[in-house]
Parts: sequence; structure tokens; C-alpha cells
Amino acid sequence: MTVRPENRGPAAVLAGLGAYVPPKTVTNADLSAHLDTSPDWITSRTGIEERHVVSAGESSVDLAVEAGSRALKSAGTGTVDMVVLATTSPDRLCPAGAPEVAHRLGLGIVPAFDLTSACSGFLFGLATAQGLIASGTAESVLLVGAEAFTTFVDPADRGTAVIFGDGAGAVVLRAGSTDEPGAIGPVSLGTDGSHADLLHIPSGGSRQRSVTGLGQRLEVSSWYLQMAGRTLFQQAVARMTEASRSALEQAGWPVATVDRFVGHQANLRILTAVAKRLEIPAERLFVNIDRVGNTLAASIPLALTAAASGGDLTSGDRVLLSAFGAGLSWGGTTLVWPDLVTEAPL
Repeated sequence: MTVRPENRGPAAVLAGLGAYVPPKTVTNADLSAHLDTSPDWITSRTGIEERHVVSAGESSVDLAVEAGSRALKSAGTGTVDMVVLATTSPDRLCPAGAPEVAHRLGLGIVPAFDLTSACSGFLFGLATAQGLIASGTAESVLLVGAEAFTTFVDPADRGTAVIFGDGAGAVVLRAGSTDEPGAIGPVSLGTDGSHADLLHIPSGGSRQRSVTGLGQRLEVSSWYLQMAGRTLFQQAVARMTEASRSALEQAGWPVATVDRFVGHQANLRILTAVAKRLEIPAERLFVNIDRVGNTLAASIPLALTAAASGGDLTSGDRVLLSAFGAGLSWGGTTLVWPDLVTEAPL
């Protein structure tokens, strides 16, 4: 599926950008102290050297508020018409976290809601915001990807504990024209529910409750993420490549014209494999997974903020975005980078 802004009215234009990571850092050496692994093994398999994690009492909404505040400051505004929060690690099953984010940011009584598409959440959020703006439902949208996902990962599982980090990234999108810098291009999206169990958390939802009810003793592992890593790797490379090609085709961009490829920071080997398949030179691939790990829906806006604040993205650059996550879900889109002022998330 492709969402085409040029066929639906005003475009969604990137007007502000911000990100935040919690101050607590966990290095590979820290993890190796209690896992059957070594710092070099973690880095060689994932590309990660350290990640930021929430402290006791810190949540996804807390991170979202910090990132949202920075995005609003970047956009030079204190108001938006809508707030969308993409997260896979909500503070609570009910209610949604977005209304609380809006309240704590002082945005008043605005519509706000959550969406869940795991690591593809930010791309699905861009498509959602694009539709809201194109339809005239909103003139401006604050889209936040925020995760405290380390709280959902078994700290004793070497296969998952080394991968994930916490953080949040946010963008302010406004109504504009499709030909101006910052306009979000056609968003190519896809899902495949036949592979839903490749990356899932078995307990906590209605399926588990309908079988065991509440208050029943369950295996501790069922409350944590379970992952079929090798199969996911293959799916991620194939689907991110597919979404990227579709987005480029819809935008009318030859791959050689891409100045910067910013993919979901899940695994360095996935990113390099996708770039190789697309024939994007390694120097055009932006990587920050070494410092933050896999931050799911926060990954792409965190990477964009790091790239922009560090001078790796400049006005006029052609940028390709692509992501893959549980569901299975994937997406891709393009934009010409606008002239933005933002601060580093680290």
C-alpha cells in the first residue's frame, strides 16, 4: 500500500524535530558481567556498543514529553492540532498515552491517540499524519515515537537483552505543498500477520487472559519479548529493501540521487545488507545504533535528530527512510531535508 500525498490535498511538511534519551547508560561490558557473552560478541553481532535505559519510575510517556517539547521548540510553536504517539511499550494497556503527552506539553484539549506498529511505528505514524493533514482534519500534527522497551525484555536472555535501548523522537508536521523541502513523499507500507509470532510478547493481552484469567501463575518468560532472530533477519532485509524501492519509485527518485539513507536501527548487519541490495554507498548510510541500540518506534526520529544536529544531514539532501518490525510490518518514504534547527539527543 502506498499513501500518495499529491492525490489527497496538502502535503505533510516536516517543521520541527527533537529527540531525547534517558541519561542512564548500559554498556556491553555491563551486560557481559551477568550474561554468557562478551562485549566483542555483542558488537560483532549487532553493531551496538551502548544503549540508554530508563531508571526506576521513568516511562515511555516521560520520554515522549521530553522529545515532544524539543520538537515544538525546533518548530518555533507551542500549539498543534493533533498528537499521535507511536509506541510498543505503553505506560498502561488503558488508556492511551498520547492524551497525557498533550496535557503535559500544555497543548490543551486536542485530539490525541496511540498507534502500535512496533519498529515501523514512526513510518505508520507519518502516513497517519499525512492523511490527517491531507484530509483537512488537522493543520499540524505532533508525531512522537517513544519507547521504554527495555522493561519488556528479559534481562537474562542474551538474544534480546543486548539489543534494545530506550528513547524518544518527535516531529512537528504542518500543512504545505508537495514540492517544498520537508514534504513527506509517498509512504509505502506493508504487513504480514502470518509471521506475527516471530517477535511477540505472549502474556498481558486478551488472548492470554481468556485462557488463564487473572491471578494465575504463568511462566516468567511469557511476560517478556520472544524473538526468532535468524528468520527475522531475513525478513527485515527483504522487506526494508522492498519498501525502500517502492518509496523511491513512487517519488520518482533514482537510487543514485539518495544523499542519505536513514533506516530503522535494529542491527548494523541488517542496515548494511539493505544498503548493499539497494546499491547505496556505505558512506551514505547513517548509523547511530552503536550509541542507542534498537529503540523501536523512536529509532528513525532519534537517528534523524542525531544526523541533523551532527551535520550529517543538511538542507537540500535527499533522504530515504525505511523500517521493519513486529507484526510483521514495514514501511518506507522519502523527503528533501528542510532547513531545521535541532539539538543533539545525547
